[in-house]
Amino acid sequence: MKNKGLFLLLGTFSLVLCLSCKKKKNAEQYIPYVYVDFYISIANPQFVSLNAVGGWVYVTGGSKGIIVYRKSNDEFAAYDRHCPHQPENACSILSVSASGTTATDSCCGSEFLLIDGSVLKQPSSYPMLRYQTLFNGSQLHVFN
Repeated sequence: MKNKGLFLLLGTFSLVLCLSCKKKKNAEQYIPYVYVDFYISIANPQFVSLNAVGGWVYVTGGSKGIIVYRKSNDEFAAYDRHCPHQPENACSILSVSASGTTATDSCCGSEFLLIDGSVLKQPSSYPMLRYQTLFNGSQLHVFN
């Protein structure tokens, strides 16, 4: 009888443990998927700020717009402006700070580093949604 009680206790504990585990979700599961595939000529005067490392621009596309950021001479990052924290809120739009190194959502207060999209200030626990980029020296391809 003692073994049955122990078996029942272990079985119940295992069941509770399994039910309490949830698969960790990422920003892609919360922000609506939007097809992204465009090219930017950095020689275009509209994108002059991308000629310097640390430069950035807003472009149309993605869920709520895209931030393109120049990380180095040959590397760029592109992020959706849709904040991953409470993305159902209409006001969840990321804006680049005056310093040009972070993006902030004025709705929830989350702050992210533009160099890699990581969370700098919560409440967001998810990084910015990042798109792929390829640079050939004169044109930048942004896509998902």
